[in-house]
Amino acid sequence: MEKIIVYTHLDCLAKDNGPNHPERKERLETVLESVKELDSPDIVIKEAPLASPDTINLVHPQSHIDTIFSMIPNTGLVGVEKEPYADTFLCEHSKDAILRSCGAGIAAADDVIKGSEKRIFCAVRPPGHHAETVRANGFCFVNNVAVTARYLQSKYEINKIAIIDFDVHHGNGTQEIFFQDETVAYGSIHEFPLFPGTGSEQEKGMGNIFNAPILAGTEGKDFIKILENKILNNIDKFRPEIILISAGFDAHKRDPLANINLESKDYYDLT
Repeated sequence: MEKIIVYTHLDCLAKDNGPNHPERKERLETVLESVKELDSPDIVIKEAPLASPDTINLVHPQSHIDTIFSMIPNTGLVGVEKEPYADTFLCEHSKDAILRSCGAGIAAADDVIKGSEKRIFCAVRPPGHHAETVRANGFCFVNNVAVTARYLQSKYEINKIAIIDFDVHHGNGTQEIFFQDETVAYGSIHEFPLFPGTGSEQEKGMGNIFNAPILAGTEGKDFIKILENKILNNIDKFRPEIILISAGFDAHKRDPLANINLESKDYYDLT
């Protein structure tokens, strides 16, 4: 049977956002514990490497990254946003966590191209899909999936890539990065209206952006049906060479930040 590779790193657990913050290490710890409980010989856990500056620069200018890293404190927390969304924090361990999260996607890309395993999961934090070209927001600093897509195109001359995003929030950063790029299709299903306020069906880019806003209270069966009709059918027509999944699990019915009612099994069916 084809093995599944899981990339992660302890540095991703060291990132701290303070007490009662929703983006917390326990979310990742739970994922990793669940993976290890499977006790399957078909799962291989690997350490995520640090992403290199030249790879990150495929999406984000070095001056922007330098600004973020220059704000990292020796102790305590520093916010990178202005009100009302001043909840994207840097701590003393942020740099390596950010670089590991991005590096996981790069290592996964190399494995997909060079190896026999085609199913790879990056269990990392901080997340990335809110990070725009020159703006950190929504707990995100570097857009991990966007950097991975650009890396695949740059190093391996992959032409058409699809990014499917099933986080409960719209990936404003990923959309902004590829809005004028016909070589990357971006499809997002998300609760609307909700932070960050983007993601209406009218936002189409170059015909490569497929948003599927859904109402609060949506159940798993309807969620999957909407994903198929408004995103997967369009992705099929796009005919990508590689699919990247921007996986958020906050549409689960037990997540307090939103109001979508997915069960754990729904994520299996989605993937």
